[in-house]
Amino acid sequence: MRTYIFANQKGGVGKTTTAVNVAAAMADWGFRVLLVDIDPQSNATTSLGFDPRRLSPSSYELLLGEEPPQAVIRRTRWPGLDLLPASPSLAGATVALHALADPRERLLRLREALADLPDYDYLLLDAPPSLGLLTLNGLAAADGVIVPVQCEYLALEGLSQLMHTVDLVRRGVNPALTLRGLVLTMYDRRTMLSRQVAEEVHRHFPQQLFPLVVPRSVRMSEAPSFGEPGIFYAPRSAAARAYRKLTRLILTGDGVPPERLPAREGEAG
Repeated sequence: MRTYIFANQKGGVGKTTTAVNVAAAMADWGFRVLLVDIDPQSNATTSLGFDPRRLSPSSYELLLGEEPPQAVIRRTRWPGLDLLPASPSLAGATVALHALADPRERLLRLREALADLPDYDYLLLDAPPSLGLLTLNGLAAADGVIVPVQCEYLALEGLSQLMHTVDLVRRGVNPALTLRGLVLTMYDRRTMLSRQVAEEVHRHFPQQLFPLVVPRSVRMSEAPSFGEPGIFYAPRSAAARAYRKLTRLILTGDGVPPERLPAREGEAG
């Protein structure tokens, strides 16, 4: 099982959309995937058709050690895709974690809670838009970080801080943690700004940038209101094709043989 966290401390960069659609594409191609929502906003939970206000237990009880993961995991209506949901109560988890006397234990609660999971091929974590204890717990539990970067200048400002945080977690509690890659989101080819930001990210992270852009898409923005991943809601959209291409790059980079993946045309499942 490989574990990736989708993280960026800036909100509105397409982080949850990327996590949900990569998880859905993996499941659509026959992989067993668990999407873990550790964001109190619970957007990943909503995006898969669940009402976080009516869910109990959630990742809050998991982090506090009150429930095992098997009691929290929900099956979705898409075969192979399970959800470990969040709820608004997760906002109080930071206070509970700070109350722990051992600083190291504060960072390892999620890793320890997920240690006895059922068999999955991939574990994908959707982190909150911050570098607080919830995100740090996700980084401590992950093998790699995938960073969605919106094609706007403000999205670039926090990248160095995020990279510094990843390095601190690597040196402190998770030496296996790697930067799996950056993916450009909300790209608008009509604007010079999008092109300039893409060039700037490529200049600073030439080896870590996935060779694609996810275009801005109204259809992708609509999908969560229908409780459905965008690749299923608007399968022929350019953004859906981009997310399937991203999923292929992640899988092939992990050594998945080509015969396990579908033909490239349309990246259909």
